[in-house]
Amino acid sequence: MVNRYKNIRQFVGTPSYYCTKYPEIPLSENDVYVITEEGDRYDVLADQYYGDTTLWWIISIANSTSLGTNLPTSLPQNSMFPPIGTQIRIPADYSSVITSYNKLNRF
Repeated sequence: MVNRYKNIRQFVGTPSYYCTKYPEIPLSENDVYVITEEGDRYDVLADQYYGDTTLWWIISIANSTSLGTNLPTSLPQNSMFPPIGTQIRIPADYSSVITSYNKLNRF
């Protein structure tokens, strides 16, 4: 299980974190595209495709602009449920996304 907050700086003396930055996720010919169905959730899809539910944010960020939220480098979407009947992209190379995330949030 990946802890995406492990390398995020904390304010001294408080349990607060600095703003988290998310990388842009480039398209790849190896990406998988699925049409969402009732009951689909980002964490379940992450477990199905990556074997790790904590990587849900990768799928969320990869689809944020296509779903109208326009948040590729800020926050993940505010729901674990992608809209039903929407085509979403599952990035194939999630390890490079994690590497980019760690570089952006290094302190």
